[in-house]
Amino acid sequence: MSDKTLALSNDKMIAGVCGGIADYFGWSSGGVRLAYVLLSVLSAAFPGLFIYIVLWLLMPKKDTI
Repeated sequence: MSDKTLALSNDKMIAGVCGGIADYFGWSSGGVRLAYVLLSVLSAAFPGLFIYIVLWLLMPKKDTI
């Protein structure tokens, strides 16, 4: 079992969602942000924005874990 937890990152531009996902999977935070923006733009923006806000509300802060 892994002790990794998906949490908001301190490496953030807005809320830390993309940084937290990058930390969890061991990816580059810039790459995750770029992929998120591309997916949001290609999906007419609303679904990407909605998912970001939901994750922002549901993901715990890294310092509270």
